[in-house]
Amino acid sequence: MSFDITALVNIMGLSAVAVFAASGALDAARQRMDILGFMLIGSATGLGGGTLRDVLLGKVPVFWIREPIWILICLIASAATYFIAPKLASLSRALIWMDAVGLALFAVVGTEIGINFGVTPLIAVCMGVMTASFGGIARDVLCGSNLTLMNEELYISTALAGSVTYLLLSQLNLPYSYDLIGGFLVAFTLRALAIVFKLKLPNRYRVD
Repeated sequence: MSFDITALVNIMGLSAVAVFAASGALDAARQRMDILGFMLIGSATGLGGGTLRDVLLGKVPVFWIREPIWILICLIASAATYFIAPKLASLSRALIWMDAVGLALFAVVGTEIGINFGVTPLIAVCMGVMTASFGGIARDVLCGSNLTLMNEELYISTALAGSVTYLLLSQLNLPYSYDLIGGFLVAFTLRALAIVFKLKLPNRYRVD
């Protein structure tokens, strides 16, 4: 059975946007915003990384202006989170795990888009890492929260690992989707391990 790899990339991209939008909305819940605040923060989080990627690549108008389905997904996910958030036992834990899923998805999707645009592998990895991280930065700045990427646990490095894994697997002539799924699993697994076991990179400036 043939499989349209473009469809998988779109599904992963839409999933990443929805998950990151929900993570932004969860931070809005911690700030006790109204539903419009949820939608604003959720949209900035879900679309921020991809917007930066498209601007740097010169793909303008950016993706969510060309295809409004992307911002619609953000608004729906944010509004749904507005009603779900009060039922969650821990907003902080939910935010951390939603962020981990979105980070892993965006790392491989951003890299794939960079490669398809014709940039070098190094620049494609940069696009993947920026796509994965910038939405979270926008969320944290807008909500006045501590920057997630400033936590001591592995964060940016997990997106980097997922992006590089995708590139390596894409050179092995594996069946469709193995490279995307493999990159996602590496990024998410590393981030999950970092969350659970407080894994850190060595840091000469950190005083334990």
